[in-house]
Amino acid sequence: MAGDLAAVERRHRRLKRLKDSQEVEKANAALQLAWNSGLKPSAIRLRPELVSSARPVPAAEPAPPPVTRLLNPRGIALRFYLIAVFEAHCRLAPGKRWAGTRRLQGLQGWTNFVAVDAAFSSETGTYLRETKQERDAETSRLRQLQGALRTLEDVGVKRVQALVEVPKKANGRGRDYEDFRLMGESGRGPLHTPNLYSVPWPGDDAIAIPPDFFLRGWAHVLSPAEMATWLALQELSQTYPARHEESGVYLYAKRRKEQFGLLRDSYEDSCNTLEALGLIREVPQTRVVVTDKGPVEVSVGTSDSTSKLSFLYKPCRYQMVNEGFAADALDKTMKELIIRKHALERRQKNRE
Repeated sequence: MAGDLAAVERRHRRLKRLKDSQEVEKANAALQLAWNSGLKPSAIRLRPELVSSARPVPAAEPAPPPVTRLLNPRGIALRFYLIAVFEAHCRLAPGKRWAGTRRLQGLQGWTNFVAVDAAFSSETGTYLRETKQERDAETSRLRQLQGALRTLEDVGVKRVQALVEVPKKANGRGRDYEDFRLMGESGRGPLHTPNLYSVPWPGDDAIAIPPDFFLRGWAHVLSPAEMATWLALQELSQTYPARHEESGVYLYAKRRKEQFGLLRDSYEDSCNTLEALGLIREVPQTRVVVTDKGPVEVSVGTSDSTSKLSFLYKPCRYQMVNEGFAADALDKTMKELIIRKHALERRQKNRE
């Protein structure tokens, strides 16, 4: 689990709060109800344009994919967009275009699908009481959902990559969040007519997301960077299935930055976390080292201290472990955070 001790403690504290308040449990139940009462899709299919830049025309700079604007660690914009795509799959047949039928709040409202933690006071070391005016859990969910919609609407130059549209109210005062419209994975587009979301056809190029990603709580537990990293690796695994099966998939720096818009530290930390959670596995490999006798392949982790070695960089290769999503996301992540916390505490003690 990536991150220093303070970051790990913050994340564990947040997840414990979500567990104690049953936020994730209740959101999972709402998503399960939508799946059970709907079409029960075997996979949620996401067009790769959300996380992967389209190939630019010659001599043009590639536009960053929309996901790069949704990587705020505490934001729920990416999470909500994926949940909205899940809801559309449960309700709409392939090829059907978006038509919203839910209110933001209420028994079947969108706020039932998201889990949010209460505000934490660093001064007192406690969470703000839910009875405080305008600090109750439902109000917090509504505010964060409205903030997510604003973030999703403000993507790309001139909002060309906007992932939702929120119209103004009829009286011109404020926005009508109830009537938001979901856009396709590449965004609204530059035309007068918006690119409304539609469920992909079976033959369309799409990233397959297991339903358990939503039904077992992973959509609420993984960070936006971890979600974006997993989606990038999942796309690669489906684009190069033989390579994935034989030796795993990987990202070199240029492709990671230009095609997927992922920074090195964020990508590597996310891979470490996803591996610790059992959602991907690193494939053992060899690396080429230059010795006095020429290039030699050695297993990862070995070295020859008697020779001057110059390692030629090879990125880590990964295989997807989609069955890992069957585990309870909250319990699994909290256990791994505790393991990481103890390891960091031991390391800090040894330094002292």
